[in-house]
Amino acid sequence: MENNDKKKKKRWGMVIDLTRCVGCQTCAVGCKIKNNLADGLWWNRVITVGGDHIDTAGGTYKHPMRYSIPLNCQNCENPICVDVCPTGASYRREEDNLVLIDYDKCIGCRACVQACPYGVRIANIEEPRYEHCDVQLGSDEVTPRYQGVVEKCTFCVELIDQGLNPFCIDVCPERARYFGDLNDEDSDVSQLIRENPVETLHPQLGTNPNVYYIPPAKKKTRRTGLDFIR
Repeated sequence: MENNDKKKKKRWGMVIDLTRCVGCQTCAVGCKIKNNLADGLWWNRVITVGGDHIDTAGGTYKHPMRYSIPLNCQNCENPICVDVCPTGASYRREEDNLVLIDYDKCIGCRACVQACPYGVRIANIEEPRYEHCDVQLGSDEVTPRYQGVVEKCTFCVELIDQGLNPFCIDVCPERARYFGDLNDEDSDVSQLIRENPVETLHPQLGTNPNVYYIPPAKKKTRRTGLDFIR
């Protein structure tokens, strides 16, 4: 019975195809609106790899180089943030190992912010403010945060629990992001991982991230059947 339960447990993960990502920031902005993020706070960011500034190329005149890396919580199998949390506010949900934060237990010590090697946890230091209105936008289903707590991407847990995708998946105009159960060998994410030489961020740390990246090189993806060269 125990083995059957382990097989049924879900392991949520993402695959982000860097051959398709154009750095449009739609995932970041959509996430900000959907999750009622206050000014200055971002759960999703898009990093430009290339020059010294965003959207600038590096390399040489004859061989320029630039690509974008969307960055959000990596939902690690061995999350350092959970290990260092002194109150148990950062935890892994029993039924699917999703890394979440109990804001009522968070004391704002920021130990997890310092420990996270991906820089995806943010401290809500000031009273939340919204530049263009007096009220938050987005979904009423999202758990409110308040001054003094740490927050991060939740994979849109309230949507997952309804059998839906995280918001960033559906709003991506280039279909560069995929989501699903990594324990299901027939899921989109599992098939993409099998068919592409995917990479994770900082694999040497042993955190075992559940966000995989298809590198920005010549790769053949199952979704398109086409070769992409960046």
